[in-house]
Parts: sequence; structure tokens; C-alpha cells
Amino acid sequence: MISRRNIRVKVMQTLYSIDSMNGDVKPGEATNILTKKIEQSRQIFTYLVYFITEVARYSETDARQKASKHLPTAADLNINTKIAGNELLWKIVEDAGFKTTVAELKPQHIIDAELLKKIYLQLVNSPEYAEYINEQSRNNKGEKEMLEFIFTNLMLPNEDFIAHVEEHFIHWDDDAEMMNQLVLNFLHKPANASFKEILSKEKWEFAKSLLQTVLDKKEICLELIKPKLKNWDAERIAALDLIILQMGVCEFLFFETIPTKVTINEYIDLAKAYSTVQSGQFVNGLLDNINKELSAENKIHKKTYKNSTL
Repeated sequence: MISRRNIRVKVMQTLYSIDSMNGDVKPGEATNILTKKIEQSRQIFTYLVYFITEVARYSETDARQKASKHLPTAADLNINTKIAGNELLWKIVEDAGFKTTVAELKPQHIIDAELLKKIYLQLVNSPEYAEYINEQSRNNKGEKEMLEFIFTNLMLPNEDFIAHVEEHFIHWDDDAEMMNQLVLNFLHKPANASFKEILSKEKWEFAKSLLQTVLDKKEICLELIKPKLKNWDAERIAALDLIILQMGVCEFLFFETIPTKVTINEYIDLAKAYSTVQSGQFVNGLLDNINKELSAENKIHKKTYKNSTL
């Protein structure tokens, strides 16, 4: 479920954490840090999906509360609960992996009931919701779009919701961009997701291998990078940029199924998203330069596989 781009982000964050420690890393410590970061992402992802389902299911709570008034109006007795029967919603809440993970992580213990109600009321008052409940039939596209609307239009732009998530998940800032894509991908293809393990065995091996290779080959990478810094103030280069460059060089030299063009594009995007304004151009220039030099010296050897760019 997590893409190779997401993995690179996690490895980059792990390397940055290690760099910030200013000391020798004990055997296995780097992998433990990476494991914790991936687990933190799993918890955030689970909570976001859980919150979406709770907003949709709140229509039944709303209907019960209004019907139980001392003198309910006709409107109180006719709350439309179509969204509570959303077919995609029930695929999610009945999924065995989702049930197990909710039982394990207990997201219900941190949910803000008042915030949940406010977001539900925003949903009810939206024209998109009115269009949804006025449509008598159900179709996969409409069911998916309604849950996407809750997430994209009501949760993410809501400052109170973001503050709530930041309060309970201190790594939200690191994962926000990734979570947006993960949740949307999940809503598009929920059958491909696993709440218990958001990394396949193959991708977990890639993550560990990339992390350990960057650590083991640090001196080799720096020997290639430092001569290219002549026109840059080495002291002012962002630590994250240097980590990104090392990761890129390692992929050039030691990951034979990843095309160099893919590597360059991936790390340009990471630099733009996570480092400084100038970082994208900086990383692009240096990786392209190093790639040309290594290619000219016949030091890059790539194999072509069908899924090598994933």
C-alpha cells in the first residue's frame, strides 16, 4: 500500500533522525527507528479512515437524538440516513483487518465527539450531500466520492481537525502529504489495503536495504558529492539535502533495477516537498552531474524489469 516514494520519505526521515543524534548508531537501531516511523504512519492512516467512517455513520446518531426529543418535529423524525448505508463505508467497517486494527489501536478513545459532530453538520449542510441523498440509487462512483468529499473537503481543510490530529500524532507534519495520497488511494481501491501491515514484504526489504546501504556507503557517496559542491557553500547546505543526495547516489550504484531517471525525479520531488525552496534545483543539478560522471566511467549498471519503476 505504501509506495516506493513513501518508503523513500520514511528512510529519509530515519536518516535525518540518526544525523540529529550526533553519535554512533548501535547495531539494529537504524532499523528500529525506521520500524517505529512506519508504525506511526500506520496509526495515523488507521485513524484518518476511522474518522471518515464515523462522520458517515453519525447520521444514525443524529437521527436517534432528534427522534428522541420531547416534541420532535416532522423533520426530526425524517433524518436521511442514506450515507450510513454507504456501500464503500460498510466494506471498510466490515473488513477483518480494519476491525482487528481498530480493536488494537482503539481510535475511539481519542476521537473528539464535538469535532466529529461539527464536521458531520458541515457535511449535511453542503450541496454535495444534498445531491447525494437526493439520488435514489447507489453506485460505486457516488459512494466513493462522498467519502472522498468528507476527507478532502471537510477534514483536511479544517484547522480544528488538523490541530486535533497534531495533538495525538506528533509526526503528522512529516506524514501529512503522504497520508493524503494513501487515504485517497485506499478509497479508490480498498481491497489493496492492509491495516495490519502497510508495507509488503518486498517493500519492507527495499526500505531496510536502502537505509542500510546509505549508512554503509556514506563515505563513498560523500566522495562523489563533495567535489560537486564547489559553487555551493558547504556549511549552508541543508542537512536534509545532503541526505537526499546520498540516497540518490546509492540508488545509482547499488540498486540495479531502479532507472537513474526515476531516481533523479523521485529525489527532486522529495527535496521540493521536504527541504528548502532552492533544494529541488540543487538536488537536480548535482544528481544529474553525478549520474553523467558515473555513466561516463561505466560505473552504473542497471537491469530492466517490468516493475522496476514502482
